[in-house]
Amino acid sequence: MDMLDISLILSILSCSLVGGFIFTYAIVVMPGLSNLNDRDFLRAFQVTDAVIQNNQPLFMFTWIGSILSVLATILVSLVSIGFAEGWLIALVAFVYLLGVQGITVAIHIPLNNHIQSIKIENLNDEALADERLKFETKWNFFNYIRTSIAISVSVLLLIILTMR
Repeated sequence: MDMLDISLILSILSCSLVGGFIFTYAIVVMPGLSNLNDRDFLRAFQVTDAVIQNNQPLFMFTWIGSILSVLATILVSLVSIGFAEGWLIALVAFVYLLGVQGITVAIHIPLNNHIQSIKIENLNDEALADERLKFETKWNFFNYIRTSIAISVSVLLLIILTMR
């Protein structure tokens, strides 16, 4: 087993953990929260997101670790096997960085920060419904995309590893 194999294994593991996390939001957390009224939905999301926003150590280790492991895999592949053979690894890794991390930074973090800033107790029912609608639809749509990408990247990296 060489450095590229180790790097691929760490990337597969970390991307799979991140994929599993966002997959859980797609199939359990958000569908569960969707059964709540607007006030409770927004408050429940604030509470669950606050755990992440407060830099929960294992979450941060996994999330940041996936970025670092993917970047390391790109570097190791280009150095050890060169671009002619490593381009596929680099492409799949960039898809993860853009499709999972990029969507998170561009879409989810701003939406989550907006929800965190809402003073729920100061909003009437109409304002609560409006805030939820603006948030929930967009958040879920892009979460399905990043979940699909994360899972696909994990599978593709696994295929690449087994074909080496």
